[in-house]
Order: sequence, then structure tokens, then C-alpha cells
Amino acid sequence: MATAGCGVHAAMIIDRDGSVVTHADTLIQVEWSRILDDVSTARVLINPDGDCCAALARIRTWRHSLAIARDGVPVWEGPIIQAEWRLGEVELWASDILVWLDRRVPHDSISFDGSDLADIAAWLIEDGFRPDDPGHTVQIIAPSGIDGGRAYTEDAGQTGDHLRDLADTGLDYTAVGSTIILMPETWDASVGMLTDGDFPEGLTVAEDGSALATRVIVHGDEDSDVKGVAGGADAYYGLLERSVEETSVTTSASAAAAARSRRAAAHPVPVFLTTEEVTISPEAAVDVGQLVPGWCVDVATDITCRPLTQRLKIAALKVEENGDGESVQVTLAPMSSKVEG
Repeated sequence: MATAGCGVHAAMIIDRDGSVVTHADTLIQVEWSRILDDVSTARVLINPDGDCCAALARIRTWRHSLAIARDGVPVWEGPIIQAEWRLGEVELWASDILVWLDRRVPHDSISFDGSDLADIAAWLIEDGFRPDDPGHTVQIIAPSGIDGGRAYTEDAGQTGDHLRDLADTGLDYTAVGSTIILMPETWDASVGMLTDGDFPEGLTVAEDGSALATRVIVHGDEDSDVKGVAGGADAYYGLLERSVEETSVTTSASAAAAARSRRAAAHPVPVFLTTEEVTISPEAAVDVGQLVPGWCVDVATDITCRPLTQRLKIAALKVEENGDGESVQVTLAPMSSKVEG
């Protein structure tokens, strides 16, 4: 049975042409993350010596990438965004491959009418990388199940922002290395089970009333009357309404699907286990490499006044190693109700 363990990290710098610039022979600190529906980051602090020092002097942001392995298994990769050289140490900050899409725009004008959100996202990614591809793959785990009407205009808006807009209405995505993974918001495959003993610092059961909405209105293209509505007054909670704008939505059917997706995520009141800043025990029965945002873990607690057993979606992973050892933190979020397109 796999356990979280205490991993040992290695890092190397890779040139845009794929060649290895240098290995980071002496790592003082390393941290890396994975994030659902956004760009993740990594940081390394290196004690350079000899040839390594000369190679690290050649590092240039955006030209070179940072690649990190844990126990010999690649876990993170992305372009270096910031570098600092100091006496006896070099510090590098990097972002995953999705950061390129924050520096890209649509290169064609296109309209989608009734296409699955995963297919729309795949087009945005492929279009964004088409003029200059740093090396990527797209993996669609399953269709989102939501058909969307969307329109994009050449050179208008950042591709990364368009992708995040899709994630607000029924799609999830994350980056693992150079692969961008697309999946439905309702994806619920579990990668393990965690209990109170796996969280030495303890768990908190939380109910977030600020997220509750019983009726959601989504307004589409501002030049039209496109609008979608889901829900209404609730017999238990009463009426709590939220109105949002999704200017890329071009059809009433798509707006309605977006409204249903948003309401499913906000009703009933999300009850969940908070695990931010909580370290997973090395004996926890999970493989750290499989803790990918978008997948789920089953978590059970009976030590608070509100016992709870729940399948929770991995929203973020943060791993750090320094002279004191390794820590692994997971942020978990409640699953949305199933949404029909």
C-alpha cells in the first residue's frame, strides 16, 4: 500500500530547446504546488558550486524552465519567472505551463454553439500555443457534460482569463508537468482515504454560509438579452440571489447551463473539512504524486462536535522540503452537485 512518505527532491534547469542547462546539485529549499483552475508555482533555493555556479549564471527568465522530481519521479515543471543571484545561493521562482496562456490571446475569431466546454477549452489552449509552443499536451479525462455557446475575438482578452471563465461554469482543469488536464466539475474519482490520524494538526469542519445562493442569474453577451436562471426561493433557506456576468456566453441555453453549474456549487450550504496549513502524516495511505487537483479523497472525522465523512475534491497541493524534512499540505473543497447540460 502506498503512503505519503518523506520525499527527497531534485531539480534541474531545462533550456527552451530541451537540453539540460544544469542540475541543481545542492538544494537548500524546494517547494512546489498544484492548483485547480489556475496557475501553480514552484521555488528552489540552490547552493551553487563549481560548474553549477557558472551554469546558473546563464539562466534567463521565460527562456529556461525549472523541473522538479520527488524520489526520482517528475512532479512539476514550468518556465522560470524570476531569478535572484546572491552570495552563496541562487533562488528561482517558476510557474507551470498554464502561465503561458496568461501571456497569449486568441489568434482567430470563433463562435461555438452547443459545443462541450471541454472542447472549447481544448480549442483555447491549442490556439494559444499554436504560434509558439513551449511543448504541451492536452488530456480530456471526460466531457464536461455542459454545452456552451461562446464567442472569442482575435486579439481580444487573455487566453488564460477565457479559460478561467469556463472553469466558473462546469469545467475543471489543472497542469501536471507539461500536460494540461481537462475534466468535468463533477469528476469524483478518489485516490485514497484519509482519517483524523492522517492529520496530526487536526481537522476543522466548516460551513460556509457566504457561498450559499438559492437562485443564480447569469447574463451573457452584453449586446444581447441572453440570460440564464437556475433555482428560486428555497423552502429551508429562503431566497438568496446572485447575479453574475459571463460576457463570452452567447446563447440562452449556455447561460442556463452556467447558472445551473454555479447554483450547484452554492446550494445547499457547503459543509467541508478545512485542511489549509495542515500537514498530512507520512504514514497517510496516499501517493503524493497522485494528489492531482480535480481528483478526490475520502475524508472521515469523528473528533469534532460535527462528525463528517465526505468525498472532497483536491483543490490544491503544496509540498515543501528543507533541512527539517518534508511537509505535504492539501486543500480540499466540497463536491458540486451533478449538473445536467
